[in-house]
Amino acid sequence: QVQLVESGGGLVQAGGSLRLSCAASGSGFSINTMGWYRQGAGKQRELVARITKGGTTNYVDSVKGRFTISRDNVKNTVYLQMNNLKPEDTAVYYCHCNAESYITYVTREYWGQGTQVTVSS
Repeated sequence: QVQLVESGGGLVQAGGSLRLSCAASGSGFSINTMGWYRQGAGKQRELVARITKGGTTNYVDSVKGRFTISRDNVKNTVYLQMNNLKPEDTAVYYCHCNAESYITYVTREYWGQGTQVTVSS
């Protein structure tokens, strides 16, 4: 099993910044794509940003130019730097990864528990 532990959420005023971190742990797995999703109240969960093991990134249009995703492959940790936050960024942010078992070669997806980000106007 892979465990994802997130940190860094909180309350910030519009225009402020936050940095989310997510560390993956567990033996016998190769962590492939890592990313962040979010779910606002009454909304569907949406992809915010993701990054491959090789460093290729993609972002939802609404965060381009404001958010930056990065990762440390040695630490199996992914980060989301969020700048110029807006009230519409308010949501629970979930860490996500795809991991392949070294033993079975089966790839599964894993989710973190979520961290609340609240942006006040």
